[in-house]
Amino acid sequence: MTAYRQPSGAASESANVQWISGVIAAAVLWLLLYNNLEWFAAQLLQLAGISRINRFGEALFFFIYEVPKVLLLLTGVVFLKGVIHTFISPERTRAMLSGHRTGVGNIMAATLGIVTPFCSCSAVPLFIGFLQAGIPLGVTFSFLISAPMINEVALALLFGMFGWKVALLYTVMGLAVAIVAGMVIGKLRMEKYLEEWVQKLQESTISAEADERAMSWPLRFQEGVRHVREIVGKVWLYIVLGVGLGAGIHGYVPENFMASLMGKSVWWSVPVAVLIGVPMYSNAAGILPVVQALLGKGAALGTVMAFMMSVIALSAPEMIILRKVLKPRLIAVFAGVVATGIMIVGYVFNLLL
Repeated sequence: MTAYRQPSGAASESANVQWISGVIAAAVLWLLLYNNLEWFAAQLLQLAGISRINRFGEALFFFIYEVPKVLLLLTGVVFLKGVIHTFISPERTRAMLSGHRTGVGNIMAATLGIVTPFCSCSAVPLFIGFLQAGIPLGVTFSFLISAPMINEVALALLFGMFGWKVALLYTVMGLAVAIVAGMVIGKLRMEKYLEEWVQKLQESTISAEADERAMSWPLRFQEGVRHVREIVGKVWLYIVLGVGLGAGIHGYVPENFMASLMGKSVWWSVPVAVLIGVPMYSNAAGILPVVQALLGKGAALGTVMAFMMSVIALSAPEMIILRKVLKPRLIAVFAGVVATGIMIVGYVFNLLL
């Protein structure tokens, strides 16, 4: 790891002012861009003379909006994690979310996911940040599953559409899937199936030559920038490809055909719903209108809930992005464990409601 020299005296004061001013300016620019992405995407379509009314226009809007959103999130999270690393060692971070007993870290991570309203691709930057901080693999997966599946947006919409019983059952079952799936993956000890660059990242620490408490702010910021170069530089193309796939299928939901497969009377309707949902990509707010339409066409509630969970927690675009971080075997185990949990949720919903 690169060892930075600590400036002294007047040079140190000047460097502090320059770096702090630069970071503040970058943060303001980041917020302006992030908060206006939807407007920028709409303006670009308008300039190109493309309407969002048709499917192509909606897919293009989705791509133009999502790619910079995920890249901005990744850059911001990785930079902050890099700076935080100069204060807190990976060992301390790992201990914080590992918990003293099996499952405590998974519960904490899954609960954290509830208050982060991200779609599956947007949750990946935080997932990478957790790995970067040395947090156990199973715990990071509990967050990755929970964040898109259970959040205040999904719960508010579920409550408004179906009432508190459905919203509560969805929350409890979704948390159970995230916690248990993370614990299972953790017990399998599959860290060797992280890509080599991620394993090296987990093992790296701030140079012993620099006292963490004595480091100046310029050095801390340089560490954040270094992390951004290392991580964002490796995964940006996979983000573009993953979101591109999601945009390509966004809006192309054959509701009549799917409703015909999602009845309650046949056992195979739940796994079929999960298989149909995986190639699609949306957040909870985007998929709930589809859920409502499917229920209106006679589909079973549990089967539709399984479909919804698979869309927002097991999307194909997410898998493409994760491929730069995880080896195929670990991706397959992750998908298999989560899909099994989702199918159980579907059957429980059909049995109880």
